[in-house]
Amino acid sequence: MQARSKLKPGQKGTKKLVELYGSRLLCVRYRYDEARQKRCKTVELIVAELDWTPKPKQTRPGTLVPLRVEFGEAELGRKVKAAGGKWNGVKRVWELRYDQVVALGLTGRIVAKASNTTNPAVSGRQAKASNTRNQKASSI
Repeated sequence: MQARSKLKPGQKGTKKLVELYGSRLLCVRYRYDEARQKRCKTVELIVAELDWTPKPKQTRPGTLVPLRVEFGEAELGRKVKAAGGKWNGVKRVWELRYDQVVALGLTGRIVAKASNTTNPAVSGRQAKASNTRNQKASSI
């Protein structure tokens, strides 16, 4: 049996089922059985809802994680580098294996989402440089 279409509540072909099941309706599927030459309409319903707290995601030991080390923390920077850390100038963070971060006790310094827009001065210089190039190109 092959499912050819999956419809969300409210789409054409689900109106009567929405009236019947209301907010418990998650989706409607149309399945086709070539052997029996039949089309089946199936529904997916919510039958129970309970509170649940997800476990925090487990980071694998070999995963590179972004690490924040401030400018004046030279000794800490040397420790990170000695443990195999690499500086990522674009994101402006150190990148180090998670197991090394744990060994150094630096899990509190892991950056949730590293971006290259953390320093407005850098992004301003980049914008100014691109404007200069555009002006030179248009004047030619």
